[in-house]
Amino acid sequence: MNYQPKLKVQYKSEIVPALMKEFQYKTVMQVPRLLKISLNQGIGAALADKKLIDYGVEEMTAITGQKAVPTISRHDVSNFKLRRGNPIGVRVTLRGDKMYEFLERLVAVALPRVRDFRGINDKGFDGHGNYSFGVTEQIIFPEIDMDKVNKINGMDITFVTTANTDKEAMALLKQFGLPFKNQKK
Repeated sequence: MNYQPKLKVQYKSEIVPALMKEFQYKTVMQVPRLLKISLNQGIGAALADKKLIDYGVEEMTAITGQKAVPTISRHDVSNFKLRRGNPIGVRVTLRGDKMYEFLERLVAVALPRVRDFRGINDKGFDGHGNYSFGVTEQIIFPEIDMDKVNKINGMDITFVTTANTDKEAMALLKQFGLPFKNQKK
């Protein structure tokens, strides 16, 4: 028997019919879907200590289950003592089953561990159906061992969808279980 992530099965069986009903789509192919999740972690202190990039790659690989790659600077910035070609961060792009598994861990385990959590902000949409938000500490993920953390770093998480509008993308992400803040209008 083939393994399928729980959210992938839920998307096909529950989310697609719910969105078809809500937005009156004529065919299943019009229903927005999640294409990829991109994680990016900027490590500015890596200019002074090159080991921080290696630690960032290890942590991001543990969090996502996929090998992370360092991001390399493209420009020289003299004010930051930054040279072209220096590693300045870590990134991962998740697709397919690993994307759904990460999303499930993010919603069920990591976000509830954020201190004073009241939901994620709904202002991170870009107008084309993509959503980005930031996490201030990587230690909210259970894969990170507190004793081995050298430096607390935040990260940006971006959800890329096939939705045409922000309203459709928000409905899709709410169906996946992302806890948006309650807006009073």
